[in-house]
Amino acid sequence: MISVTRKSGDDPLSFEVVVGDERSKTHHQVTMARDLHARLTLGKCAPEACIEAAFRFLLDREPKESILRRFDASVIAQYFPEFERELPRYLAGR
Repeated sequence: MISVTRKSGDDPLSFEVVVGDERSKTHHQVTMARDLHARLTLGKCAPEACIEAAFRFLLDREPKESILRRFDASVIAQYFPEFERELPRYLAGR
């Protein structure tokens, strides 16, 4: 389960993300600049959907407990260079 809640703030956008399974939950604070959202989604989906897709991408590569508790979405590509190339597949799989 991935729950994305948009918080106050216009740029960068700010989100609280909860990732849970039958055993436990993790909580994450994520920011994302509006221009990054536009570049990643070409304006075709809501920012919340983009963050959810980014977390599904991350969860395919590491356990929820290994995901940073506070980060900006721009750092994902620093850890996983394939992020921007593969994100459209995660956006389409909603």
